[in-house]
Amino acid sequence: MRPPRKDLLEGPVGRTVIDLAIPMVFGMAAVILFNVVDTFYVGRLGARELAAMSFTFPVAFMVMSVAMGMGVGVTSVISRAIGGGDRERVRRLTTDGLLLANTVVVVVAATGLATIAPLFRAIGAGDDIIPLIRSYMVPWYAGVGFLVIPMVGNSAIRATGDTRTPSIVMMIAGGVNVVLDPLLIFGIGPFPRLELQGAAVATLIAYAVTFVAAFWILARREHMLDFSRLAPSAVLRSWREILYVAAPATGTQMLVPLAAGVLTRIVSGHGTHAVAGYGVGTRVEALSMIGVHALFSALTPIVGQNYGAGKIARVREAITFALKVCAVYGLVAAALLALGARGIGALFNKDPEVITTVAHYLRIVPVTYVLFGTLLVVCASFNAMNHPLRSALLVSLRLFGLAVPLALAGSALAGPAGVFAGIAVANVLAGAAAGAAMRSFLGAARRPPS
Repeated sequence: MRPPRKDLLEGPVGRTVIDLAIPMVFGMAAVILFNVVDTFYVGRLGARELAAMSFTFPVAFMVMSVAMGMGVGVTSVISRAIGGGDRERVRRLTTDGLLLANTVVVVVAATGLATIAPLFRAIGAGDDIIPLIRSYMVPWYAGVGFLVIPMVGNSAIRATGDTRTPSIVMMIAGGVNVVLDPLLIFGIGPFPRLELQGAAVATLIAYAVTFVAAFWILARREHMLDFSRLAPSAVLRSWREILYVAAPATGTQMLVPLAAGVLTRIVSGHGTHAVAGYGVGTRVEALSMIGVHALFSALTPIVGQNYGAGKIARVREAITFALKVCAVYGLVAAALLALGARGIGALFNKDPEVITTVAHYLRIVPVTYVLFGTLLVVCASFNAMNHPLRSALLVSLRLFGLAVPLALAGSALAGPAGVFAGIAVANVLAGAAAGAAMRSFLGAARRPPS
């Protein structure tokens, strides 16, 4: 049964943004819960295992960034096709988008399995940590299709204005992961004790649920798939249209884990405990920013459909509303994290050095969440309006123009706390630049070309 769907081209804009964002909060919470739950249980194995998982995060997130970037491209082109009333084009773009995702999966899996040791040594992992990392990444790479393909499929579903169904599916998958994690990591009952490898296996089993669900929804409920006419010229046309947005979006998404890898390398100069604490801090941050991520993800189909329909006033209203919500959310999140910083660190690991590093991160970086949220909303809106290079420039500025050099300087001056201060300053400057760029763009915006 198809759920009730919001008409994104009519009605109160603010209410529409919130109605789409609320289900996404729960879906994204489930996605982030994968990492948080994994980190919680792996932390019980010891600091070495927790450090090994922290090293895997930027690499695993780089692969996820490919999927997210492709999802941005798919959402952008499909939402604009829906806004323009071209149903046949919607089916073609959805089908060809999944074919593109499958091609990417094969390349990623083959490359990843062949480069585990040299890649992780390059970001600072010692020879004693590599076997632990390998135990996690081998099954993770082998099953990466269960991650990438449904992420792209869910993006197509969200482009229609249905954010509830993908969220429900992800919540179910998150529940499966929560149940399987302790069973496979610690070998409870009839299950083998797989330790770090068990976290990867549990995640893959859970993502298999989303794989099956995404295909069923797109094929049987939405009728958005058509594999009967796979003319190479038509497929390539769709790929070009998707990649026009997806390629720069993927590139900018990949800059995030690439920068995270560089920052992890900088932090690793201060010891294994600092890396473990940094890994916990970034995962808690991902969970705490879930409202902002849900907001800008909900904004994408709204902006895309209205931009495709030429309703620029509604586009302007939606972005302005989202920025106001971001400001309130960022202030509340920063206050809560600062108050609970040490207690949060102690939940994941009892080592005093790890707890101190977590506390430093959660008391320094979240102060900048208002402007960091501004950056995220602006970049999502530019992608939805088929201006991905503007987003790419802003993200590049934040990460490699500001965060990495400022973190290096901070590391030399004040250790891990200095690294986190550098990240915070980068968020402030990049967020201010993003706000100015969007004001200029909306001030001159006209109806997009048909």
